[in-house]
Amino acid sequence: MQQWLSLVAMIWLQSVAGTNTNFPAYSSQLKQILSISQVQLNNLAFASDAGKLLGWLSGIAAVHLPLWLVLLIGASLGLVGYGVQYLFVAGKVASLSYPVVFLLTALAGNSICWINTVCYIVAIRNFPLHRQVVVGLTTSYQGLSASVYTDIVDTAFNRHGGMASAQAYMLLSSVLPMATSLATAPFIRDVNAGNLRAGRNAHGGFIILYVITIATGVYAVVSSMGSVSGWLPAVNNAIGMGIFLAVPAVVPLAEGLKHFKALTQKRLHDVVSVDENGEHRHDKIVVGDREEEVTAVAPCEEMAINIGVREELGARDMVRRVEFWLYFFVYLLGATLGLVFLNNLGQIAESRGCSKTSSLVTLSSSFGFFGRLIPSLFDCLLARRKYMVARPASIAGLMAPMVAAYFLLLSPAMVALYASTAVIGICTGAITSIAVATTTELFGTKNFGVNHNIVVANIPIGSFVFGYAAALLYRRRSPGGGGGGQKCMGMECYNTTFVIWGCLCLLGTVLALLLYARTREFYSRSTERVAAT
Repeated sequence: MQQWLSLVAMIWLQSVAGTNTNFPAYSSQLKQILSISQVQLNNLAFASDAGKLLGWLSGIAAVHLPLWLVLLIGASLGLVGYGVQYLFVAGKVASLSYPVVFLLTALAGNSICWINTVCYIVAIRNFPLHRQVVVGLTTSYQGLSASVYTDIVDTAFNRHGGMASAQAYMLLSSVLPMATSLATAPFIRDVNAGNLRAGRNAHGGFIILYVITIATGVYAVVSSMGSVSGWLPAVNNAIGMGIFLAVPAVVPLAEGLKHFKALTQKRLHDVVSVDENGEHRHDKIVVGDREEEVTAVAPCEEMAINIGVREELGARDMVRRVEFWLYFFVYLLGATLGLVFLNNLGQIAESRGCSKTSSLVTLSSSFGFFGRLIPSLFDCLLARRKYMVARPASIAGLMAPMVAAYFLLLSPAMVALYASTAVIGICTGAITSIAVATTTELFGTKNFGVNHNIVVANIPIGSFVFGYAAALLYRRRSPGGGGGGQKCMGMECYNTTFVIWGCLCLLGTVLALLLYARTREFYSRSTERVAAT
C-alpha cells in the first residue's frame, strides 16, 4: 500500500509542479506592470528555463539528503521566487529592478527540477519493474498544471480580471507547490516495497490508474473546450478537475483492503524450499489455489527488460558521438521549439485579438497531458504483442504534424490557432516523454542523470535563441519599432516567425530520420529480442 501512496503523492506533486507553463497566461500583464519590451519579456521566459542549467544540484542533494527534505527545498525555492514577485506585483513591497525579477524567475524555474528529481527517484526505487510506466503516468500530470492553475484562477479571480489574475497566478505558483509538498512529504520515501512479488501484483493497479488518467485527460480537453465556448462555468470546471485528481487515491485504498483481506484469510503464503546449501529460497507465491513464479514480470515491463541499451557512455564519450549531436538538435528543433511556441502563446493570442488566452493555455496543457501519457501507454500495449517502434522513428513521426501546425498558424482563422496549439501541445509532450527512454537506450543507464541533463540543456539555449529572434521580429513590427513596450497587433507580428519555426522543425524531422538510420540496427536487434521473449 505504501508504494501506491507514494505514486499518488507523485501524481499530486506533478499536477502542480509545472508552474512555468502558467507564464503565457499572465505574460501580457507582467509586461505592462514592468513596462518592459517584448525582448525583455522573452528574457523572463528564458530565465524560467535557465533554471534547468542548475538542475544537477538537486541530483547531488538527493544523494546526501532525505528525499522529503530535497522536496521541501525545491518547494521553498519556488515559494521565494514566485512569492517575492507576487508581493511586488500586488504592491506590497518596493519596486523590483528587472535583473532582480530575472533572477527570481530563474530561481522559481530551478525549483521544478528539484520536484522532478524527487519524483523520478521515488518512481525508480519503489517501482523497479515498472519505472517507465510510473514515470510516464506521473509526468503526464505535469502537463495538466496550467489547466489546474487556470481553473482555480478563473473560479476565484475571474471577476476581477487583468492585474488581479496576474497576481493570482503568482500567488498560487508560490503557495500551491509548497502546500502540496508538505502534504505529500511523509509518503515521498523509499518504502522498500518494489520487490519482484510487489511488482508482479502491481499490473492491476496500473490498469486502473491508466483508466483514471485517460478519463482525467478527456475531461481536461472537454472542459477546456467548454471554457473556450463558454458553456461550462469555471466553478464546475474546477470542481470536476479536483474530483478527478482525488480519484487516484482509490488505488492505494483498494490495495490496502486487498492486502488486509489476504492476511486475515491467510490466502497468501510463501512456499519455502531449502537448497543444497541449507539456505531458504522463495520460489513461488501461492494466492488461493494459484501458483505464480516470482520471476515473472508484467507485460508492460517486458519491453523495457529486453530492449537493453546501445552502449554505456559517460558524458565525455557521449558528446563525441555523432548520434548525440543528432539527438541534441532533434530535441532542440522539436520539443524545445514547441516549448518556445507555448511560452509565447500569450503574446501570439494577443496579437491576433484573442481575448481568451487562459483558455488557450488550458487547451495546450490538456493536450500536452495526453502527449506525455501516450508513449508509456503504447509501450505497454505493444509489449503485449512483442513489438516495438524505434524511438527516433517515433520522434520523427511526431515532428511531422508540428511542421504542418506551424504553417497552419499563417491562417488568420481563430480555429487554426486552436488546432495548431493542440497539435503542438500533444506532440511536444510526447517527445518530452519519449526522450527519457531514448537517452537511456542510446547512451545507457549508468550515467543517465548527467547525460539527460546535458541533453535537456538545449531547452534554455533554444528558449533564448528562438524566443529572442521571435521577440526581435515582433518589435520590428510594433509601432515605432517597439519602443516603450508598445504592442504589435495583427497577423504580421508572428507570420515570419511561424515560417522560420516550420522550416526549423522540418529540418529537425530530417535529422530524426538520420538518427533512426544510424541506430536502426540496434533497434532491429532489440525488436528481435522482444519478439523472441
